[in-house]
Amino acid sequence: MLQPEDVSAFHAKTHLSELLRETEHGRSFTIRRRGKPVARLVPAKEKNNLSEIRELFTAFREIRDRVRGHVSIRRLIDEGRRA
Repeated sequence: MLQPEDVSAFHAKTHLSELLRETEHGRSFTIRRRGKPVARLVPAKEKNNLSEIRELFTAFREIRDRVRGHVSIRRLIDEGRRA
């Protein structure tokens, strides 16, 4: 997923219909007031969650590549419950 684009609150107010049209096509925006994030404008429903799933699996593979040796997920879960 692409990083949300920053827009000022004034820009969002004056160009809302344009931002909504772009959001329908999958773009996301962070609305800022005086440089601070106050809201997000994101698509209501992803047209294709497949790309998000692929990104998630890629992230899991990267984590797995950093861990050396055999790791038992069940053991880690049990240790977490005891902590």
